[in-house]
Amino acid sequence: MTAHVAEHRETIMAEDDVDFALVAYHDDGRWELAEVSPALGEDIDAFLPTLQRFPSDVGVIGLVSVSDEFFVIVRSTGDEVRLLLSDATMADLWSLATGVAEMLDLPEVTDEDEPAPAGDLAILADLGLSSAELELLCSDDDLYPDDVLADVAKRLGFGEAFEAIVG
Repeated sequence: MTAHVAEHRETIMAEDDVDFALVAYHDDGRWELAEVSPALGEDIDAFLPTLQRFPSDVGVIGLVSVSDEFFVIVRSTGDEVRLLLSDATMADLWSLATGVAEMLDLPEVTDEDEPAPAGDLAILADLGLSSAELELLCSDDDLYPDDVLADVAKRLGFGEAFEAIVG
């Protein structure tokens, strides 16, 4: 990691930059949703251990929205971690996106790069949200991250709980 990126990590992310950080888990045949400290959503290395605390028969899903700019979906099943970054161009601006980009081993962002999702677009396919649908949601310039994640929550079956927490 360059000093430039490390400097950004310390100066650009603050707790109030994280719109919300949620954990969804499937237990006893139904979805449960828990809000976690926004501070955990600032860094992927802090967020991942949080997911391990929750039981789930389909993997624990983490949802983080940052400053109405981008979102991250994490799915943790045992030792397997799958990641989706809604906009790879955020990787040099926000510490959470930087950490996800590093875990995904993405190339460095350039000025010519267009906003595009990166990571596992099939992260929720087995739960009913195809990679094509998720890519369309990520690419819709008219939707804010919380709108996309609300749609994801609705399609997966925990939309009401999402709305109760996020509003």
